[in-house]
Amino acid sequence: MTIVGCAGSFPGPDSAASCYLIDTGSYRLVVDLGNGALGALQHYCDLTDIDAICLSHLHADHCLDMCGYSVFQNYHPDGPRRPVPVYGPVGAAERLSRALGSDHPGMAGAFEFHALSVGTFEIGPLRLTTAQMNHPVETFGFRIEHDGKVLAYSADTGPSDELVSLAANADVLLCEASFLESPDLPPDLHLTARQAAEHATRADVGQLVLTHLVSWNDPSRSLAEAAVAFGGSLSLASPGRRLPS
Repeated sequence: MTIVGCAGSFPGPDSAASCYLIDTGSYRLVVDLGNGALGALQHYCDLTDIDAICLSHLHADHCLDMCGYSVFQNYHPDGPRRPVPVYGPVGAAERLSRALGSDHPGMAGAFEFHALSVGTFEIGPLRLTTAQMNHPVETFGFRIEHDGKVLAYSADTGPSDELVSLAANADVLLCEASFLESPDLPPDLHLTARQAAEHATRADVGQLVLTHLVSWNDPSRSLAEAAVAFGGSLSLASPGRRLPS
């Protein structure tokens, strides 16, 4: 997996919003395509080589660059591209079509939408398990398995027993850490770095990588707060980084 963008809630000065590229060598899955991510993604693969997309939820920092990608798909000088399968929450096509505007061909010709539900299914050579996370809109976390390796991705979530189950014994947990510790944080929205670490400890993961890093937070403080609750390999996500590493 290559981290394309890991900024939380909006693009930061050094990173696009959420986007992750899973590349098996023969198959490329993009997980989330937040604002600013489409440009950065082209550093790591040709847009014509993307085999499928998974959208964890329909907040802009996880899906908005689907609008730009639809322009690439519909207006390519070689003609419209083959529709790319997109797995996302119910209503994804309608939501993204509204964001794109009515003066474009829209999402229907560019993508083939499939509604996500809780369970396990195959995408190409990848085995995906989904679980609903604790967030104000329908949000799915992912467990991605391939060639004996397991990557778990929290998407956006508040504290969640489902995340612990989803990430159980994963090689890597890529977990959001939007908040720093504070007495007045809103409930059921995001995790602090310490809470991310507590989930990783309960799940007994091999490696914890903190992501969804909001640019106004001090990253060194996020690491320090997480280190109190997780004794394994701990690090911050960064654009261009490959996992596991």
